[in-house]
Amino acid sequence: MPVIEISSLSHPGVEVFSTLTETQLRNRTEPDKGIFIVESPKVIKRALDSGYEPLAILCERKHIIGDAAEIIERCANVPVYTGGRELLATLTGYVLTRGVLCAMRRPTPRSMEEVCQEARRIVVIDSVVDATNIGAIFRSAAALGIDAVLLTHTSCDPLNRRAVRVSMGSVFFVPWTWMDGSLSELKNLGFRTAAMALTDNSISIDNPVLADESKLAIIVGNEGDGLSHDTIAEADYVVRIPMAHGVDSLNVAAAAAVAFWQLRVPQSIK
Repeated sequence: MPVIEISSLSHPGVEVFSTLTETQLRNRTEPDKGIFIVESPKVIKRALDSGYEPLAILCERKHIIGDAAEIIERCANVPVYTGGRELLATLTGYVLTRGVLCAMRRPTPRSMEEVCQEARRIVVIDSVVDATNIGAIFRSAAALGIDAVLLTHTSCDPLNRRAVRVSMGSVFFVPWTWMDGSLSELKNLGFRTAAMALTDNSISIDNPVLADESKLAIIVGNEGDGLSHDTIAEADYVVRIPMAHGVDSLNVAAAAAVAFWQLRVPQSIK
């Protein structure tokens, strides 16, 4: 376990935590060299349990024999950079509750066919750009029986550090990938599609026809405009959540959670 004491965030090897942007970490031109950052011992352990490869650890000094001890033991040959609380707060802009960051290798992207192979209920995230919403959608997906997640390339990266933290590591065990084509690809995989949108021809989310679908893709749109007219037109169903007091929208993460619960696979067709 190489423990390296640092007094500055310009120390060689620490740039992965201190100076590289999310885009630089992602490294779209060479995906096999991409990196992402995981924060807090619990979430780091979930990443390790899911087989993600650790590259470096940045740890508050006192946690080396505390909250980070198990992680460091599991990452025997990974460099551990350590410093005081004030130094790490300079990096993050706030004091880390558990004082541990881990840089990890990005996995090889999976195909839609692989991700959806055994799935009965999936969610398609279309142009959702806020990392907090992405993390919350993944956390609800894990809790409420969604088998896989597909994202358009206009959506926020699920391995964005904040998205990972908000998801509490759900991004590591809910299968996901990027969606390159149109909804017709989902139909080729046997899915019917339900677009979550408030339109004049929407059906209620508790309509029995939805529960009868053996394979259903739930499509949620972005924080501002929702889903495009083309996506709504292409979907098999347009679905709305009935709301009280004249409310005409829900936050996308909240709407997704309601949809996941209501549209889960019924016991009768499991």
